[in-house]
Amino acid sequence: MRKRLYDNEAKHLNIEIKRHDKGRKQARYIITKEQWSEVEKLRNINNLSIIGKSTLSDANGNLVMEWVKTAKTKEDELKSLKTIIATLKEDITPENPVNVTTEITNDKLCNQYTLTDAHLGLMAWGEESGSDWDMKIAEEILVNFFKKSIEISPNADSAIFAQIGDFIHWDGLDAVTPANKHVLDADTRFTKVVRVAIRVIRRIIKMLLEKYKKVTVIMAEGNHDPASSVWLREMLSSFYEEEPRLIIDTNPDPYYCITFGYSCLFYHHGHKRNLNTVDSVFVSKFKKEFGNAKFVYGHIGHLHNQQVKETNLMIIEQHRTLAAKDAYASRGGWSSGRDSKVITYHKEFGEVGRLTINIDMLK
Repeated sequence: MRKRLYDNEAKHLNIEIKRHDKGRKQARYIITKEQWSEVEKLRNINNLSIIGKSTLSDANGNLVMEWVKTAKTKEDELKSLKTIIATLKEDITPENPVNVTTEITNDKLCNQYTLTDAHLGLMAWGEESGSDWDMKIAEEILVNFFKKSIEISPNADSAIFAQIGDFIHWDGLDAVTPANKHVLDADTRFTKVVRVAIRVIRRIIKMLLEKYKKVTVIMAEGNHDPASSVWLREMLSSFYEEEPRLIIDTNPDPYYCITFGYSCLFYHHGHKRNLNTVDSVFVSKFKKEFGNAKFVYGHIGHLHNQQVKETNLMIIEQHRTLAAKDAYASRGGWSSGRDSKVITYHKEFGEVGRLTINIDMLK
């Protein structure tokens, strides 16, 4: 099986460290299932919160045994996530490669399909908040957006599906925010949300692969779906492992980077760092990619409104959402337009065009 590993993971498996793939902190390796199991264990251990150590000594004070104590809640969460991912993978038959149907392409262009804050599972009542939103509406709107935007976007060799967070409205069996446990307006059961999320993403990826020779997928962590973004990335990576034209970014860190020609493209949901502070974090995490670029762009979501800021380091854009406001947003007086954008980058000239698809074009 082919997997992307960090240098320390390859070293742990006694594999000769390869040169990193362009624009990544990982390299691709061919490893066994047993080796991948070791890597998963290593990643789980690294993610646990250590709260102390216990030791057992003999009468002479010599150390007999030592074990590490980890935070129980974090450990339980990781075990649950591992179970979810393992169950999903058991039932997945890797998708057969999709044939490209577009004849005229341009290897100097890349189209970025920008999607943020879809909030699958959110329920909004039009009489209360201005527009209706539920699972059925959300699925129709998302599919229609990609049908429309793929049809009218420029022909190019490559595409980026930049889903930059909060794709799912809540993150478990209880419809509450993960951090503060605020009760959310939920339309349905979490199992149904998961099924619709997987179905929609598969439809989107199929449409993109039919037009483009190469497709890269970002499934960014959001503040509403930090755990769900994990199983989404891992599930997609397993499902499409036989598709050579598709790259699923499985980076567990909530900051992401893609390079295209002289352009460096950064992505973060916006829940950890905002429009005013995220640029330095991008650069600190991806120094090499930033240093080789002539054109640098950062993309965030989270606040559901459009803002653009140009700093000394890059142009950062905060994107709108296609989703309707829920009661909380409506009562808080937060209002903004609803749209998503396709941004076209040129290998030599950076951004050269964009399409804006607003909600009225999709109803």
